[in-house]
Amino acid sequence: MTTQQLEAQIRLKKSFLCIGLDVDLNKIPQHLLATEDPIFEFNKAIIDATHDLCVSYKPNTAFYEAYGIKGWQSLEKTINYINENYPEIFTIADAKRGDIGNTSSMYAKAFFEDLSFDSVTVAPYMGKDSVEPFLAFENKHTIMLALTSNEGAFDFQTLETNGQELYKTVLETSKNWKNSENLMYVVGATKAEYFTEIRKIVPNSFLLVPGVGAQGGSLSEVCKYGMSENVGLLINSSRGIIYASNGTDFAEKAREEALKLQVEMEGILSKK
Repeated sequence: MTTQQLEAQIRLKKSFLCIGLDVDLNKIPQHLLATEDPIFEFNKAIIDATHDLCVSYKPNTAFYEAYGIKGWQSLEKTINYINENYPEIFTIADAKRGDIGNTSSMYAKAFFEDLSFDSVTVAPYMGKDSVEPFLAFENKHTIMLALTSNEGAFDFQTLETNGQELYKTVLETSKNWKNSENLMYVVGATKAEYFTEIRKIVPNSFLLVPGVGAQGGSLSEVCKYGMSENVGLLINSSRGIIYASNGTDFAEKAREEALKLQVEMEGILSKK
């Protein structure tokens, strides 16, 4: 999927919502545990109930890898279901990979070719030769960690090196990598005050923004400082939507929570 196609979906749906499919068998409705594949059945119901309100789904691969081969099969069934039934949806493999070049190439093939995700999250700590293999895939996107929403982000990301915070150096350096036009960046919603500085460096890049909802990030603040001319934001909500209910009405309740965010986003877009 191209960024132009993603932007068209944002305009059509009046939404820049990304829903995180972080499935924990201890949290999903108990009646699903009797099914052959509880993770997939949960995802399928959530997707069918919310696909018209969001532009992206983001499975965090840890929640699938934790269950071994069965979890990986559930992930494969989930991405295939989205691609076959809702191909307009932008898909993100939240895998946070990052390794030397030939290993990164294999990770990229796994997510882009075998599973057919539109994008994958990566860690930049090992530098350009760990990221450029992902960037080599046409119409695929690499979403690089820039400034995350966790408490430990301050351990390294905001430290000054040569008079500049490290996350700024990461952003600026990445712009010089081959096929950098395929880069997007992760910026946590709980760091809203940093968006102005980030937009000075990457004014038009898409930013994947976790932390709205359960983690306390403010949608209005993120949009105030982080929205670009072409919106340029994918606001992720996971727990606040998918675990709105643990009863048989879980999909309906998930839709209600997704609708609240979509309506708020529509209001923001109407003023833009």
